[in-house]
Amino acid sequence: MTIDRVLPDAADLAPSPFSGRTIVHVVRQFYPMVGGLEDFVRNLVRRQTDRFDRVRVVTLDRLFIEPDKHLPQRDTLDGVEICRIPFRGSPRYPLAPSVLSQLQGADIIHVHAIDFFFDFLALTSLARRTPMVTTTHGGFFHTASYRQLKSLWFNSVTRTSASRYKGIACCSESDFARFATIAPTRVRLIENGADLEKFGSASAERPGKGLITIGRFSHNKRLDLLLDMMQQLVRRDPDWRLHIAGSASDWSEADIRQMIDVRGLGSSVILHVGPSNTQIREIMQQCSLFASASEYEGFGIALIEALSAGLVPVVEPNAAFQSLAQKHAMVRLARFADPAAAAGSVQAAYAALEGEGGGLRVAAIASSGQHGWAQTAKLYEDFYRTALA
Repeated sequence: MTIDRVLPDAADLAPSPFSGRTIVHVVRQFYPMVGGLEDFVRNLVRRQTDRFDRVRVVTLDRLFIEPDKHLPQRDTLDGVEICRIPFRGSPRYPLAPSVLSQLQGADIIHVHAIDFFFDFLALTSLARRTPMVTTTHGGFFHTASYRQLKSLWFNSVTRTSASRYKGIACCSESDFARFATIAPTRVRLIENGADLEKFGSASAERPGKGLITIGRFSHNKRLDLLLDMMQQLVRRDPDWRLHIAGSASDWSEADIRQMIDVRGLGSSVILHVGPSNTQIREIMQQCSLFASASEYEGFGIALIEALSAGLVPVVEPNAAFQSLAQKHAMVRLARFADPAAAAGSVQAAYAALEGEGGGLRVAAIASSGQHGWAQTAKLYEDFYRTALA
């Protein structure tokens, strides 16, 4: 099977074919939650407010990182309606059947991620004639845990649910390969867009021995291995600093601080919990490299945003990062399970930065441009047009 790689014109989007229509996005977590999935949906929907008559996001009324705090049932952000609904059960598969009451008036429903919403809306789809599409966002294969059970679920429940969707947008080549096995006529590759302005040119203008990693403190990010590498790096050169920017998830802030202390890295690793984008920009001004030991990524938006800042990435060769490394020559792959070798990769990346005299930083910023939102928004309009046909 070939992958459709339609490259749209860089020109502004044509007059909207969706005038008078309503689109409803369904996603388990949204603003004020910050993360790859949430940022993607926010960037997509804010580009649709002048394309559709109404844009609505249906999401859960509590953030997984603050389960005791209830958010307002109704809200507005960037001209987009937000409807929040209650749920019960585990954050890994939150049950929220009241989603059905929020779909009135929808001309198309866009479900994000493969979770309860994906399965439940498929199960109840016969009661509606509203076309549905979905974006995979990595599915549920983020870790190797329960791999056999996940495979069984994917080839039974997910396969059945997928048959109820008009289209399945896969945000990476690895997702495309996986979902093509259960829905070959419905899948298409639409790689995630990245906000290139958010951290644009934010890195240190002159090479400095600063690293940054960004993301939730989830097990698949393997911050433990990143800290093992840092231990080796500091032994060779105590001037190195690692900035960890993110929010609690599988690991709490206390867990990460303990990992840092156990390795004797208290003076070399700086933890930033829940930083704003402005604060992250300020941190990036002290850094020249981006590092990630993540064993799984749905697409790798953080890496693209790092490139847009002018940071040179040194990352684990998971499927998403390997794919991006083929498109961005400055991305360096390193297996963090071997901390000494990974530390060597960081040193080599820094040496290349010094040797290029600023050229590598400029090249990284330029290379990120292929992931701008103009392309992604156009591809999603084509996606919706096909579903509505």
